Amino acid sequence: MSKKYIFVAGGVMSGVGKGTAAASIAKILQHKGYEITAVKIDPYINIDAGTMNPVEHGEVFVTNDGDETDQDVGSYERFLERPIPSGNYMTTGRVYLSVINRERALKYNGKCVEVVPHVPQEVIDRIKKAATANKADITIIEIGGTVGEYQNILFLEAARMMKLANPKDVLTILVSYLPIPKSVGEMKSKPTQYASRTLNETGLQADFILARSEEPVDEPRRRKLSVFCNIDPGSVISSPDVSSIYLVPALYEEQHLGEKILKKLHLKPKKDEMTDWINWANQIQTYNTEVKIGIIGKYFSTGSFVLSDVYISVIEAIKHAAWANNRKPVLTWLNSEDYEQDPKKVKELSNFDGIVIPGGFGNRGVEGKISAIKYIRENKIPYLGLCYGMQLATVEFARHVAGMKDANTTEINPKTTHPVIHIMPEQEKKLLALDYGGTMRLGAYPCILKEGTKSCDAYSPMLHASCSMLHVSERHRHRYEFNNQYREELEKAGLIIAGTSPDGKIVEIIELKNHPFFVASQFHPEFQSWPQTPHPLFRDFIKAAIK
Repeated sequence: MSKKYIFVAGGVMSGVGKGTAAASIAKILQHKGYEITAVKIDPYINIDAGTMNPVEHGEVFVTNDGDETDQDVGSYERFLERPIPSGNYMTTGRVYLSVINRERALKYNGKCVEVVPHVPQEVIDRIKKAATANKADITIIEIGGTVGEYQNILFLEAARMMKLANPKDVLTILVSYLPIPKSVGEMKSKPTQYASRTLNETGLQADFILARSEEPVDEPRRRKLSVFCNIDPGSVISSPDVSSIYLVPALYEEQHLGEKILKKLHLKPKKDEMTDWINWANQIQTYNTEVKIGIIGKYFSTGSFVLSDVYISVIEAIKHAAWANNRKPVLTWLNSEDYEQDPKKVKELSNFDGIVIPGGFGNRGVEGKISAIKYIRENKIPYLGLCYGMQLATVEFARHVAGMKDANTTEINPKTTHPVIHIMPEQEKKLLALDYGGTMRLGAYPCILKEGTKSCDAYSPMLHASCSMLHVSERHRHRYEFNNQYREELEKAGLIIAGTSPDGKIVEIIELKNHPFFVASQFHPEFQSWPQTPHPLFRDFIKAAIK
């Protein structure tokens, strides 16, 4: 069987749901018996997502092998329930850098190197390498941005070239928005017609249109799209808003999208095992008993709006854990700067069953987070700290329990007399050399757990052995770490070191005694939480929150 490729492009606007669509199609085809992988193309000059503004671009998702990627790679992992490697992610900058390096090394045999065909050919080579490396029968390629933008035209050109070379092995899916203006009260297909026509101008014809809208697409609109977009009516797939992204595969399957895709690729289903997923996705909608979780961050605000995508993996991990405990998650975004402007407002944290402080960088809102952690500790509110949330929990404990009044992280105050969090030695050299991009401690590293801790109890069911004998593997993204010069003093004051690197040098998890759940990790457990297999730390955090 020849390898198959499905390109997913977006129309009308950004944020239309291409990532969820690509992940859902991947899930459907996986359950029809095929090996599936997914590739994300970001049309930015950045080499990776690590240097992109999180408020503008959303979360930076970290792979096992240490790549800083777009958040959609996280969606692929959660739906496919398997790690996605770095070879499945590319940016414009990464592609151009490869072409330039090849030219400098005379790998083009003296030819004049041109934007076309050499840049699209590099894209094609990367897609095929990803397919081969993942042993995929079908590779789904999501092209970032919107059709008609200058930034992604070379990636659409790559799709055109692949379609020309192997027309039976390549499909194009357009995910496009159909607005329903309140002043009109009618679903409008014209923007999608223009998006389809713009796609045609690149030499591509959509095989399917996923019609995104607030409401299901009706027959008049379906016929109109068929006529004006040169597509069979049955290939217009209605994709209305749903209460959970995990319902999308079922929505597509109701319209037989999986079978239709396989038919156009000249394939037949090997099996059909979507029933368990569909039943689970429907079941989680029935949970009515709430668990209220507050997420304290500083990246939510973007003008007058809230961008929850900055912490999307954290949000999904909380949902997975809540559902595993038969609860309906109710999430509230809390701005840490509010607790600096109005210290009394921290009392609102008592309204929540649990609090999460996710990762971050910089000094904005830091003192507000520390004030929140103090309140959480003193009032016995279940707490899960992630990366920066662990570092600031250490600072708070050092200040208010161990008596180190000006304790801090050197990221915030390089002159503090008690640098309980300091920069990792190898990271200091990189910062001095202005080497920022892709240079943090990135990717999966082992962690040894301490017996008798809440962390050990959480992981134990998956270890089937003593925590001190086996390690867990977790993903990291940080430059600063726990300063071991203060380790003995902080432990004497009551801080529990619940997990370390195998050599004992890097503190990975801290806990507190006499608290229902106060656990904070240097790593990012949210990157390894899957819908039907929640991460152990999130799962037990929610258990404590319920109690």
